[in-house]
Amino acid sequence: MAGRELPPTSPFAGDDGTADPALAAALASYGSGTGSVPEVVAALAGTRVLVPVLAELEVEDVVVHDGHEHTVDKEASAGIVALQAPDGRTALPVFTSVASLALWRTAARPVPSGVARAALSAVQEGWEVMVVDAGGPVTVLVPRPAVWALAQEQTWRPAVVDGQVDADVRGAVAAALAPIPQVVATDAVPGSRAEVAVVVTLVAGLDRAGLDAVLARVNGALAADETIANRVDGLELRLRAA
Repeated sequence: MAGRELPPTSPFAGDDGTADPALAAALASYGSGTGSVPEVVAALAGTRVLVPVLAELEVEDVVVHDGHEHTVDKEASAGIVALQAPDGRTALPVFTSVASLALWRTAARPVPSGVARAALSAVQEGWEVMVVDAGGPVTVLVPRPAVWALAQEQTWRPAVVDGQVDADVRGAVAAALAPIPQVVATDAVPGSRAEVAVVVTLVAGLDRAGLDAVLARVNGALAADETIANRVDGLELRLRAA
């Protein structure tokens, strides 16, 4: 990497800091409106990304000299940055090249990492999503299930493909809610406020207390299902009366 040589023992020694060509092409397609997030995630798999590290102040001290106060940096350390995504979730920023990192922060130091290791770090920190090239020229938000798939070096299977919820996800929703007697029917469709909307048809005549109890069971059952947890980035509920 220009101006930032890596030690010969590094697995990324000789890396010139440019983006992987296939990943760059996927990002360009996404930016032009002809590509998709799943295509970007597929191109990300197995690549090197740059995780930004910024110097941060650990201890500050104030000294007085000639009647003026001065803040003194007593100890600085390197800190990995977390960002807040538009929906409020915490995101790990990763960059495809030194150039794209410089568009975001010129002072950031690029730490090369395999994308699987970076994704695993995000998962371990409890950071739900990753942001690719936060400073542009094309920025992509990698959803939570895709981050988990990258961390496990598995192929990401989106919950919604071509405007339809995947059959396995629909089946998982139906199986999770089947034991609840007040649930007459279920469906899963693309959501408007979340990735997937779970449509639940309930028996008629429930009072407020009964409805609250059923909704608590519905939410608990959906949250406990492994397929839904691993495949769906977010859920919304739509209730119907039989």
